[in-house]
Amino acid sequence: MLDYVRLLEANNAIQSIGDDTYWLCVTRTVQESKLFPVPSYMLLSYLCCYYRYPELLRKVEAKVRAEELGDRSRAMGGKLGSLPGWGLPTFYLLGREILINFGLLTPADNAEDVAYVMDFWRRYKLSQQREDGHLNAREFGQRVQMLPEHRIKRFHADMHRCKPGDRLHEVAHAFLAAVSQYGFLVSCESRCTLNNSGPYKLGDDREMIVREFTDLARGDYPWLDGIADDIPYNNLTVTMEATGCHFYLMDDWGSFESKPEFTAEAVSGVGLYTSDALSDGFEPVGMGSPEELADTFEALTEKIRAATVELWKEMAGWTRDQMMDAGALVYFSLIKDFAHLAGVYDADDWMKIDPRADRFRALFNDQFGRDFLGEMVGLVSLPSQQLHEYAMMRHTNEPKRYISHIPYSVLDRPPSEQRLEPIGEGVLHFAEKQGAYRTTQGMLDIDEYNRRAGDMRPVQMEPDLRFTCDTTVKWAPDGDPAVERMVRDEWKNSPALKDAPSTITRDEIERRRG
Repeated sequence: MLDYVRLLEANNAIQSIGDDTYWLCVTRTVQESKLFPVPSYMLLSYLCCYYRYPELLRKVEAKVRAEELGDRSRAMGGKLGSLPGWGLPTFYLLGREILINFGLLTPADNAEDVAYVMDFWRRYKLSQQREDGHLNAREFGQRVQMLPEHRIKRFHADMHRCKPGDRLHEVAHAFLAAVSQYGFLVSCESRCTLNNSGPYKLGDDREMIVREFTDLARGDYPWLDGIADDIPYNNLTVTMEATGCHFYLMDDWGSFESKPEFTAEAVSGVGLYTSDALSDGFEPVGMGSPEELADTFEALTEKIRAATVELWKEMAGWTRDQMMDAGALVYFSLIKDFAHLAGVYDADDWMKIDPRADRFRALFNDQFGRDFLGEMVGLVSLPSQQLHEYAMMRHTNEPKRYISHIPYSVLDRPPSEQRLEPIGEGVLHFAEKQGAYRTTQGMLDIDEYNRRAGDMRPVQMEPDLRFTCDTTVKWAPDGDPAVERMVRDEWKNSPALKDAPSTITRDEIERRRG
């Protein structure tokens, strides 16, 4: 039920997201491609988000609450980092803003849906980032430190040392280059399969960042069927130690900047893990020794390069409609792993274009897509974004507002028309998803994947452990059963920490690394 407090919170979220997104859009790189109609498919994706997110999020929450999803996402990698956390409300609100400027909506329409999406986002993000106490990177001065101490200690202890010129350093650098290029292509020349977080201080001149690479194997995207079958992991998490530079910026898009500038020569340690909705946390990949990890990086790089070549061949034959579909689905499905965690994933929900959004496809040619997107997210020049002449927007001091608020007068209206109509049959211009999905438990069909995900209860999500946070650990007495059980579970696959006390310090971990 929409009430005054929920509406106040929704408009606060809308304003905060608008301020954040304007800064991101004007300070980061431009999204453009020689192959894909990126601005046009972005607009199409935003409309899909507006028409589908409310119903799909309610479907997820019928099984798992948003705040529990936040806890689960903090305990695993995959497509649940700060980028989807930012994209969830932003893409939805931009779809709403498009329709307002097309004259098909007013800011008062579907107010319950808007308030619900904002509420879901807030609960998810506050839970995901409960250890740093922030809602997003902007509140933390462009930094994302969502991991609890016991997981940071594990990542620190497990990393294998490397330096320029040795084999591990060279093959790790080659892997990062190959997987970044592949992920960029998989996501239709966008950054939606890449995410970074951190930094975490390992010493006076050393910091660790955590890099996520997602949707690498045969899985949700239909265009990877038959192309990425040989890639053995759908999600990979790379922990990376850098020496001699400080990461002063790590924003919600996963972009990072450092002083001095980060280069490959700064990498002094590396680790590799995988995780998904079926894994009990992060599972080590090739971490038995530096030699094993180097072999693993080499083998993965070879498979990824082969898949990249085949994907280029496949995409070269796509029509514009197929490129529009694929790009829009990548953006729209940025939060699809919520459905995987809840065990309610349906390809028809996430891998088809909403017919209400598809009505506008003919309008979104290259020129319109470029100009309209530029006006909305960069120039802030659309009619709906103009305010009274006394107002001063954050960052520009111009009389503008990035995203339209919900008028409070909706509270005087009957609630009967506060939601959209149910989702209809979707549209797709290439072959639908076929066959199995790559998971940490092997190749599974979607029914079995959903069944196992619905039954999955990680150890650290059990009732006596779920709320054991860093503050709990700090004030707990020595030998506290919950703390010891949580730490022992986290460190069970860590050779350096298996027998370590839960109070082990950063310097002691450094000595154990050898």
